[in-house]
Amino acid sequence: MKSGKIMSTLFFLLIILIPLDLFLIFKVAPTEKIMGDVQRIFYLHVPLAFSAYLGFAGVFFSSILFLWRKNMFWDTAAYTSAEVGVLFSTLVLITGSFWARPVWNVWWTWDPRLITMLILWFIFIGYFLLRKGISDQFKKARYSAVLGIVGVIDIPVVRLATKWWRSIHPRLSREGGSLDPLMVKIFLFSLLTFLSFTVFLVFFRFRVARVEERVTSLMKRLED
Repeated sequence: MKSGKIMSTLFFLLIILIPLDLFLIFKVAPTEKIMGDVQRIFYLHVPLAFSAYLGFAGVFFSSILFLWRKNMFWDTAAYTSAEVGVLFSTLVLITGSFWARPVWNVWWTWDPRLITMLILWFIFIGYFLLRKGISDQFKKARYSAVLGIVGVIDIPVVRLATKWWRSIHPRLSREGGSLDPLMVKIFLFSLLTFLSFTVFLVFFRFRVARVEERVTSLMKRLED
């Protein structure tokens, strides 16, 4: 019941937040002097990245709890969080390319931030390939938990890539310091909107997965 109430509250909240966020981004936020309208991708790209990190953080904590509790409930929580993380990390790479084309004149460049983000994406694509390749449910959950925990270690590497290596990718702190105060407020509102949307998706996908598991279990009993 608690998760249901959270989902209902978030759903109705998001009906307001998402259209308002888009309105603020495309109609209220001032146009950046150097990059122009393409800079508006910033209000989507960075919140998408934090949403991906939140999804993968769900994998990390759920995987630890699975290894500790040996309860398949936490395996379901882990792989549904991973699905959400992969969705948002894919959108991060796509929106990053849309920004890079007019600014850097290329769709992709081998920048440390981009490479480490791509590695993170590949790790969790591998996570699902691993799950597909193992039939034993408990063994699948255990191996996936280990890979999920190891994979999340790449997130600090992604965040610190622009400090550790020479990079042309803008740093969030540098951008934040030069942004117009209104831009900062709209960015923070967009961040709140996307993180709320991420929490909603995680809860929603988890509930769907639990129903799917119950249906599969029931079908097996009927077959037996």
